[in-house]
Parts: sequence; C-alpha cells; structure tokens
Amino acid sequence: MRREGDGALAIVLHTHMPYVEGFGTWPFGEEWLWEAIAGSYVPLLELLDRGAPLTLSLTPVLCDQLEVPGLGERFARFVADVRSVTHAEDTAGLRAAGHEQLAEALEHSWEDYRRAARRMQELGGDLLGALGAHARWTSSATHAILPLVATEAAAREQLRCGIASHRRRFGGWDGGLWLPECAHEPWIEPLLRAAGVSRVCVELTGRFPAGAPEHLRPLRSGEDLVLVPVDRQTMSLVWSEQGYPCAPEYRDYHHHTVHHHNPWNNSGGGYDREAALALAAAHAADFVGRARARLAEQGAGLPGGGLLVCALDTELLGHWWYEGVAWLAAVVEECARQGLALMHLDEALAATEPLPADTSGWQASSWGLGGDLSTWSGPAVADLAFAVRAAELRAAGAPDLSAAALRELLAMQASDWPFLVARGLAGPYARERLSGHERGLEQALAAPGEPRREGLRNLAVDADPRAFAAPV
Repeated sequence: MRREGDGALAIVLHTHMPYVEGFGTWPFGEEWLWEAIAGSYVPLLELLDRGAPLTLSLTPVLCDQLEVPGLGERFARFVADVRSVTHAEDTAGLRAAGHEQLAEALEHSWEDYRRAARRMQELGGDLLGALGAHARWTSSATHAILPLVATEAAAREQLRCGIASHRRRFGGWDGGLWLPECAHEPWIEPLLRAAGVSRVCVELTGRFPAGAPEHLRPLRSGEDLVLVPVDRQTMSLVWSEQGYPCAPEYRDYHHHTVHHHNPWNNSGGGYDREAALALAAAHAADFVGRARARLAEQGAGLPGGGLLVCALDTELLGHWWYEGVAWLAAVVEECARQGLALMHLDEALAATEPLPADTSGWQASSWGLGGDLSTWSGPAVADLAFAVRAAELRAAGAPDLSAAALRELLAMQASDWPFLVARGLAGPYARERLSGHERGLEQALAAPGEPRREGLRNLAVDADPRAFAAPV
C-alpha cells in the first residue's frame, strides 16, 4: 500500500517492433522478431505472469505481427532449423580451437532458445494473447511520430486505427497511450482527447534540466489529459553510454561468432554467466537505491511524494542487454526489500493528483537525441521526412483512397525508418523499406481496385480510408 509522501516508482515497458514479418531475413528483417520473442518477450512474460507490477505497452504494429497465423510454427522452425544448427556449428568450432569457456557459453545460449520454443508451444503460439493479458496501453497504428505528420487526418487515423486494433484484440481500452518516441507538441492534444486518450508519457528534459523535481510530477493539461514525465536521470542508469549494460562482465552484443552468437563479455574475455547474473543483482540494488534517493531528495513537497517513471524499450532487456530481464526481476525484488513502492503506472496515477499545466507555449519534445524531433527530421533524414509528408499529402488528395494505399502510407510513417538511418543502423534496409512502401503507395493510388501487396498481409488491418477521408 502506498503511503502518502513516500513516492513511487513506475517502470513502463514500451514493447515495439517495426513491421518486419515477411520483409527480409538475416541480417535485417523478420529475424529481428524471432530474436525478440526468444530473448525479450518470452522471458518477460514469465516475470509478468509472476505478478510483477510493471506497465506494459504493446504497439499495434508489433501486435499485427504476433497475430499472423502460423507464427508459433514459424518461430519453432527458426529455432529448430536455424538456431540449433548455427549454435552447434559455432560451438563445435570454438571447442575444436580450444576455447572451452566460449563453447560452454554458447551451449547456455542455445538453452535459452529451447526454453522459448517450449514456452511458445505451451501457449499454442498465442504469445499475443499471453502478453495482452498484461497490456493496458496501446500506441499509434504504426508508431508514427504524431507531431511530424502533415495533416490532422493522418494523425487521427494513426490514433483511431491503433486504438481500434487494441480494443478488437483485448476487449477494451481505458485511455493509456504511448506516444511514439514520447513525441509531444501542443497541437496534437485535441486529437488525443478526441480519440479518448487520457494519459501519455512525455520527455521534458529539454524543458526542465535532468534531475529537476518537475520530472517527478504528473501534469494535467486541460481537464482530461494527463502528461506523465519520464525521468531521464533514472533511465540513463540503464540506457546510456555509461549505463549498466556497458559493464565488463555483461555479455557483449557486438562481438560475435561467424553465425552471430555472443560468447564474449564486454571486456573481451569469455562470458561468465554466473558472474554476470551476480552483477545484475548488484545493479538492481543500486538502481532501487538511487530511485529511492531521488524521490527522497526531489519528491518532498510533491503530490504523494513524487512519481518516478522509468520508461525502457522492452527489447533492450534480454535481446540487446542479455541480462536485462534478470536485472528487472531483481529490481522487483529489491523494491520490496528496500521499501520502495513499485506500482503499475495507472494505479500510481490514480493515487496522485496531477498538477495543472498550460502547455500552449511548449516546444516539440521527444526522448530522442537533444530532446527534440531532429532524430526523425534533421539533416541526416530530412529527405525521408519530406518524402513521407509528400506521400501523405498525395494520399489525402486522392479521390478514391483504397485500404491498400492507406496501409502503405501508414507503413511509411513508422518512426523506425528515419531512426535507423539517423543512427547508422541496419545498412540500407530502412531506406529500402521506406522506398518500397512509397512505390506500393503510388501503385495503389494508380490502381485503387487492385488487391494489397502480399508483404503487408497483416499490417494495420483495422485501417479505414473512409475515416481518413471523413471531414471533422
């Protein structure tokens, strides 16, 4: 039970994958989905099923892929036909070269895939249903950055489609929405309200310095929209160039074998699983201790003692940071041990009175580099930003917009493509994907009666061109 003045911690897990199902395999494409299932989603599900009070957001575009018929069988084939072979070959090669510790590390890694495959089989392949039992928050249809769309019509459809998909899949929704990239600008607030959104997370480090008490207090804009700041200072303990995952004992994500397996630690030595898990427990104790200190120092005088929100990409835990789910489980235990209230964000908000805020003069903000929108619209990706906006305007002006054309546009609007380009990740994959959807849009606009492309078989199936074209 949360006591007045104690403050509380809420951990929000933003669970998202761009639409890669059916679009490429190794090294870029749907293998990302299989790896996230094995390394992040299944291990996290076990923690959630044990009752961990974590806030889970599932983006509609990830759900689109987890809903594809036959997903469980395809994942099982990936584990049996790909990962079993590659692990065996790399393990044998390392052992033949006299690297026994590295070989044993790969054997442990293979067991992770086997456990994930067994769990998927137990679920009958319905990972979406299992995760959905814990998910109350949704997002825009394809993770579009709403302040960067060209028209209100597109923003409305991103919201309408995403929320409709969540309701169809999970039987209801009560207003929690993850703003993609925490991207906020005042003009989108009326659209959020009209869609039924009551609470969103925002990144305000560009407005208030990191560590300021303003990051520990929910804000109410108008009568019915709660803006929940995420705490960059606390999140940086995990996600930064000096964050926990960089410690020498943890498994190195970037140094890999021929078949892209990871038997080394960050210091270049052989991976020691027990040492890494021990460090994860120590880092969990440190994290909770720092969160408690932050609330004690900066939460005094705030409603309820302050609300510290640590928001993380789910895929960081387990996939990028191999020990991340173990760390998270230890955080849950440490909160109980150290007396820090760990609460689902919705319960924490119900126990906290937001402070009124006038956002009318606020600048655009996000959790991207610099706290603004430049990661998705700056010089490195300006051509992509203009191409997407131009495509949107062509679609908005089409006299007979088809569902196929609308879905290609929604695919183009995903924030992932400019992010990957801006960060220099995934080679040419992101540009190729965006260009492919642009061509698909042009083809659909030219021949509105043609069926959709096979590649988009399950993307945004709730998209509605009539809603997109409807006057306000």
